[in-house]
Amino acid sequence: MKVLKIATAGSVDDGKSTLIGRLLHDTGSLAEDQLEAIRQSSERKGYDYLDFSLATDGLVAEREQGITIDVAHIYFSTQTTSYIIADTPGHVEYTRNMVTGASTSQAAIILIDARKGVVEQTYRHFFINGLLRVREVVVAINKMDLVDFDQEVFEGIKAAFEELTRKSPFPEQRITFLPISALQGDNVVHPSGRLPWYTGPTLLEHLESLDPAGFTETGPVRFPVQWVIRPKTADFPDFRGYAGKVYGGTLKAGDAVMLLPSGNCSKIRDIFFFDAPLEAATPGSSVTLTLEDDLQLSRGDMIVKLGEAPRAERELSATLCWMDHKPLKEGARFTLQHHAHKVLSRVTSIESRLSTDFSGGTSADGGLHLNEVGEVRLELAREVYTDPYREHRENGFFILIDPLTRHTAAVGFIS
Repeated sequence: MKVLKIATAGSVDDGKSTLIGRLLHDTGSLAEDQLEAIRQSSERKGYDYLDFSLATDGLVAEREQGITIDVAHIYFSTQTTSYIIADTPGHVEYTRNMVTGASTSQAAIILIDARKGVVEQTYRHFFINGLLRVREVVVAINKMDLVDFDQEVFEGIKAAFEELTRKSPFPEQRITFLPISALQGDNVVHPSGRLPWYTGPTLLEHLESLDPAGFTETGPVRFPVQWVIRPKTADFPDFRGYAGKVYGGTLKAGDAVMLLPSGNCSKIRDIFFFDAPLEAATPGSSVTLTLEDDLQLSRGDMIVKLGEAPRAERELSATLCWMDHKPLKEGARFTLQHHAHKVLSRVTSIESRLSTDFSGGTSADGGLHLNEVGEVRLELAREVYTDPYREHRENGFFILIDPLTRHTAAVGFIS
């Protein structure tokens, strides 16, 4: 069965939680007690409809305020696909949560209120999806019931959004426009008789047509070592394995590899998934490797194919999405974590603050503030082994950790 990870995005009250609740209801994924709780709560509020947002807004503060604050992950399945949906907040002050939810997603749904059209948050959400290289974007124009399912409204919003896509630095994105009413259920799971001018698929039909395997970006193999396995038992007295996840390409038994940072070379002897031997490990596989030679490797080191070494860098140019309440200033020091590898770093310059409407960069004299995106340069205490994010999504990003608070201060995308 396919597994598809989706992030939602949209401005406040555009209906993200309601849409997800509608998907759960119309696919029969809500348990009877959940449905009864939604029915009772809707009646208490005096609604003449079921408030499906209650299916996802789990925090007390979310239910009280009627907004999404934290990222909620919702799981449901059809006969062909298992879905993991990240319901992310719409408020601008929670943009960092949206980045977190979209960072591992293969597709995104951007909701637009048909009454409001493209707004500032629409720019921000599309910009972030482009920054994160999310290939499949569904623009769901919601609340069509409140504009009498007017085709001209839909076409006008579509034209405004298409104007925005022409500025995107990620032309590989595929954009699909759908008219829906999450509250009424029109064109979400079932076709709507109130949209005779629309002949395309429903939202679920479109999602069912996507192939998650087609979203995997290929490139040189990168195998960051997460753990060195030395059981030292009677059955395995000399076993030394290196556990991690394969990124970029496929590793096979017998492949010639290089170990970083030592530069030593060897060949893969065995590949194990738990205790089962494999002939090959494909991208995304979590496996354990053994080598033909007894060489030193530690957590945070990297195994690559011979002749496919990444860049070894002590200075980085990167795009940062700033996530801390404390503004970023030049000279600030952080722990940079790249996979399991941690190294001390210093921000040597903040080159510019980026506009999320793709209009370019502006001066960042005051530093970067919460939820802002900017171009920076960093100096590292030791080399890290990286690729540009645009060429290798999995090996081209990092996080910055405040050494005093231990909070994640930023996520970075290597230029």
